[in-house]
Amino acid sequence: MTTRISGIGMTSQRTRDRMINRLREQGIKDELVLAAMLEIPRHIFLDEALATRAYEDASLPIGHKQTISQPYIVARMTELLRAGGALGKVLEIGTGCGYQTSILSRVAQEVYSVERIAPLLEIAKGHFRELKLRNVKVKKADGHFGLPEMAPFDGIIVTAAATHIPEDLLRQLAVGGRLVIPVGTMEQMLTLVERTADDYRKTELEAVKFVPLMGGIA
Repeated sequence: MTTRISGIGMTSQRTRDRMINRLREQGIKDELVLAAMLEIPRHIFLDEALATRAYEDASLPIGHKQTISQPYIVARMTELLRAGGALGKVLEIGTGCGYQTSILSRVAQEVYSVERIAPLLEIAKGHFRELKLRNVKVKKADGHFGLPEMAPFDGIIVTAAATHIPEDLLRQLAVGGRLVIPVGTMEQMLTLVERTADDYRKTELEAVKFVPLMGGIA
């Protein structure tokens, strides 16, 4: 493992261990999720000037008016998606710098991710190559429409706040699948949608703060 990935000082294994202990204290119980959070080095997804803050429980800027979510939110959304069970095919809306995508790669068989901002997508691809992730596929696209050609998905995770739950994403969810999405404008709620054989069950969970889910490509 390279020094860049293994980290030193404030990006060292000891600092990452402290992050995992904090996540446990915050209520994250899924051991597979915790193992993924420990394994994937958050500091490589940040500019060097911010790397020493990588394991704080804070969202941080990644450019293009986007952020990398705080570790708790990444762990919480991944835990909700898994619900203690195996994940086959997962869709992520909003690749960003690729951190959440990389966590998903450790808990799902296949990860598909769409990103509307081309420069961010290229940065994320570089991180996937560095980490040698073999089960991630990305596409430049407007996330509102999902990825119908690869549907249905066992899980869909949205990493930006939508004004409403997009119908296209609901349609692309497999029966028994789960959608985790922040919904709202001024006040946002982390929302879980579970698809049953004949309906969708929606549960609002907790207040969150995400950048807005934008349309189009850039």
